[in-house]
Amino acid sequence: MKKFLFLILTVCLASFSVMGQERAKDRHELYSVAFYNLENLFDTIHDEGKNDYDFLPDGRYAWGTKKYEAKLKNLSRVLSELSRDEVPQGPACIGVAEVENGRVLDDLLAQPALAQYKYVHYEGPDKRGIDCALLYDPQQFTVRHSKLVLSVPYQGDTTHLTRGFLVVDGELAGDRLCIIVNHWPSRGAESPVRVHAARQVKALKDSLFRENRKLKLVVMGDLNDDPMDESLQTLGARKYPKQVKKREFYNPWWETLEDEGIGTLCYRDKWNLFDQIVITRPLLKARRGLRYEGHEVFRPDYLFQHDSPYEGYPLRTHGGRKWLNGYSDHLPTIIYLEKR
Repeated sequence: MKKFLFLILTVCLASFSVMGQERAKDRHELYSVAFYNLENLFDTIHDEGKNDYDFLPDGRYAWGTKKYEAKLKNLSRVLSELSRDEVPQGPACIGVAEVENGRVLDDLLAQPALAQYKYVHYEGPDKRGIDCALLYDPQQFTVRHSKLVLSVPYQGDTTHLTRGFLVVDGELAGDRLCIIVNHWPSRGAESPVRVHAARQVKALKDSLFRENRKLKLVVMGDLNDDPMDESLQTLGARKYPKQVKKREFYNPWWETLEDEGIGTLCYRDKWNLFDQIVITRPLLKARRGLRYEGHEVFRPDYLFQHDSPYEGYPLRTHGGRKWLNGYSDHLPTIIYLEKR
């Protein structure tokens, strides 16, 4: 009889343990947020007033329907696979850069693999016509407010303008989450131009924090600088969590590049990590609601070239004028947020 009671007790305890683990999982739901530079997602139609001539059927890249449709298919594969091994429902939000207009976003989200997503986009002033956008899953993320904040030129330099700051305020897992999507001036401009962009984002952040000092804010984008560069220090993005003061950012990608040697783009055999997602202290220190849990550079084998002379580089759309039928010259980045 005692053995029988002991057996019953053991089974009950095991059942309670499993139930407790399931409840713990329910209390700690995992979400993801990502960024990807899509590298020249142009359609085949000329936009009035924009320098998009390279990406026309008779342009430099002979950009016709076949290439455009292949690009859409390739990008949809990448975007649909982001974080799925950790978060089966995929990213709640994906910031993207280098999209020409709303038409290409419509065509991208018409791909079957991306049917769950909608987008936020504003036509910006970039001379080539490339903008930023935010893809979001309305089942996970609710958009409450959005706007495009135009960049102020640095000392009158209208050649190297930031492509505007896309601000999207919304709700994820019951928490208010604000996202700013960026594409800072290229390395064709000197460092002070990107420092100027960082100051503008910092001013935006300060304005948002005056409204809500506990705001959970994510700044993401192709910043065209590495985590340790002056622009990111001007923004206040720190390498280690313990260094992050109030209203500053934690930049997990600093360790990724400097300590692990992992980047998101390669130039002259040197890896850079321009594609960053930085978070404010309330996301780092939260005891309740959304809290930072981890990050990764998305690096499946198919995103890399396997032929010389650029073996190991990201497999881009073109190599010179040669069509490689690839994805992008950048790799995507992901952060994971845990709901406590």
